[in-house]
Amino acid sequence: MSQLLTPEVAALSGITAFQDLPPAVLDWLLQAGELRQYAPGEVVVEAGAPADRLLAVVSGGVQYYAVNSVQASPVFRMEPGQVGGVLPYSRLQISKGQGIAVGETTIYELLRSQFSALEHQSPDLVQRLVSIMNDRARDEVRAQERDDKLRALGKLSAGLSHELNNPAAAIGRAADALNKHLCNSPLLLKNLMLAGPPTTAMIALKALASESSERQPPALSALARADQEDELADWLETQGVPDGYALTDGLLAAGLTSAQLTPLLAQLPEAARAPALAWLEAHLTALRLTRDIREASQRISTLVSDVKTYSHMDRAGGREPLALTDGLDSTLNIFAHALRDKNVRLTRDYAPGLPLVLGQAGSLNQVWTNLIDNALDALPAKGGELTVRVTAQNGFVRIDIQDNGAGITPEVLAHMFEPFYTTKPPGEGSGQGLDIARRIVQEHGGRLEATSESGKTEFSVWLPSKM
Repeated sequence: MSQLLTPEVAALSGITAFQDLPPAVLDWLLQAGELRQYAPGEVVVEAGAPADRLLAVVSGGVQYYAVNSVQASPVFRMEPGQVGGVLPYSRLQISKGQGIAVGETTIYELLRSQFSALEHQSPDLVQRLVSIMNDRARDEVRAQERDDKLRALGKLSAGLSHELNNPAAAIGRAADALNKHLCNSPLLLKNLMLAGPPTTAMIALKALASESSERQPPALSALARADQEDELADWLETQGVPDGYALTDGLLAAGLTSAQLTPLLAQLPEAARAPALAWLEAHLTALRLTRDIREASQRISTLVSDVKTYSHMDRAGGREPLALTDGLDSTLNIFAHALRDKNVRLTRDYAPGLPLVLGQAGSLNQVWTNLIDNALDALPAKGGELTVRVTAQNGFVRIDIQDNGAGITPEVLAHMFEPFYTTKPPGEGSGQGLDIARRIVQEHGGRLEATSESGKTEFSVWLPSKM
């Protein structure tokens, strides 16, 4: 009984995982390990050092930091009574973070080399430690997935803001121009009425305005368009319209040339021609501006819909029948800015009549994000090609994401799906994306594979179809 009251044994008894252990086991722990004192701010665990010790905080605490080339970020803190470091059956070989003592700190340490003896001495304690390790692994997986989603969101947010800003700016410009035209419209109508056009000419003017509002002129090169403007401006001048150049852009945008305008002007006295064409051009331009506003607002609505589809915001969190091409399309649309920046030629090759897949849309979109983002990183500066192919094969839906980058060496390919393995510079890649992607695919009953050769890398996802 006296042994149980010694300060050393009392210290170990305060560790949650060590509570209610037989005295003989506590004695063995004291003999096999040691109690160490750390000063405030002293390094307990060095990032990159061999992970070779179980750590149990008796007093004080240990603050862990994730260390990169730029800064150290706090991750978690070990409080008195908690166990950390390496635990039995852990595959951790290198310490990923740095641990710093918080205040005067006492830590019980047991070297990894003693784990085999510990298992013979106390299978119960080993079971407790394994349970702690499993809980910690689950927490770490959840944290990795959250971090990976945030990294993906960070990559997409810049491009998405650009995609939203373009139509928003277009709406602003069109609204300003439309306001100007509408404010000027009463004056143009007044000038036209003062010129005294005959009723038949006004009917013809209204009919031409209605017809032209629905016309979509063919696309022309800049040079051909300039030639058309010169030709129309010269013709208008011969018809007594001195400011013809000011009207040519709006008239040509509605598909009106001298051939369409000649019958109208033939019905108008010369004094009414200029005000009639000025009103017609303003009216057609106002209609075109409203169409521009409608199209730009529709683009914003489409982007918002893509984000909702991508993030699974408008659905419950469980699994449901999914058309995988919807998630692929929303992810590709959110990457539109990055695709344009690298001038990537995108091919979507979707087989008709694809079956549905029972899955969680948000998780699968995370898979597409990782694979497409990696493909974009691998593409050359010019001549990049990205192919997304979806087919049905033997009860599975197969998704292939292929790029024409330099390829992946066999040495790197062999480790691609290992946690924390990355070929990117420090701070640019966590090495978790492909590991998380494969885990998500496996949780859906599928598999994720990769093949590569010079000029072609392909990641293939097989997901069981919902029959």
